Amino acid sequence: MPTETNIFKATNATMTFGHGKKQVTAVDKVNFTIADEEIVSLVGSSGCGKSVLAKMMLGLYHPTSGEFFFKGKPITDQRAHWREVQPVFQDPFSCFNQFFTIRSQLKASFGILNTKPSNKEMEERVDQALLAVNIKPPEIEGKYPFELSGGQMQRMLLARIFILRPKVLIADEPTSMVDACVRANILDYLMKLKEELKMTIVFITHDIGLAYYVSDRLFIMHKGQIVEHGSPDDVTLRPKSQVTLNLLDDIPDIHREWIK
Repeated sequence: MPTETNIFKATNATMTFGHGKKQVTAVDKVNFTIADEEIVSLVGSSGCGKSVLAKMMLGLYHPTSGEFFFKGKPITDQRAHWREVQPVFQDPFSCFNQFFTIRSQLKASFGILNTKPSNKEMEERVDQALLAVNIKPPEIEGKYPFELSGGQMQRMLLARIFILRPKVLIADEPTSMVDACVRANILDYLMKLKEELKMTIVFITHDIGLAYYVSDRLFIMHKGQIVEHGSPDDVTLRPKSQVTLNLLDDIPDIHREWIK
């Protein structure tokens, strides 16, 4: 169960791009907290601001106004922040260099740590990480990213998380490029990661059905704002926002089952 310790806290956090008449507000005065070991989903349609908010959590963007804290402090040292907060993106192929082998890139992940293990330790930890995501090390030996399937590459991203053992995982549409069977496997791996590493997980998704099943709380986003939040049952069974109703209408069979 989540503890009371806040990992993230936003107070009127706002993120704008551009100037004057061309200024766009991507995140608009959001307020929230995310607790240690909690699973939260940011749910909304394309362009609602959820991915920009995720990049603020990663320290890639800093709020143009308001406050945004990680473990009670502003994010100032990006490299140190990335030791504790890591992403899993929608397109795993974009996260790996196509000209280097998978194993060499997994070993290179150790470079972000304060203390780099010995070569033997790195090899052992890479093997352990591969086995944790149900990949036998010989299966990827000498192989490049383009030689693996989308599902296998998603598992390589998760193997990297096992190697780095971060405090927080930001999962941006991690199952959108794979079929239903692989999607279920990836979600199982993510839950395994959470239990083994005692992580906080933030899902970024347009799929309120997936968010319902994996989350402790849902944040519904629209036009840069969090328009509704609460437990999965509160948000889906007693929706207060038309935005939430629209998201539920995208999965009509599940919605009908829920409201019976």
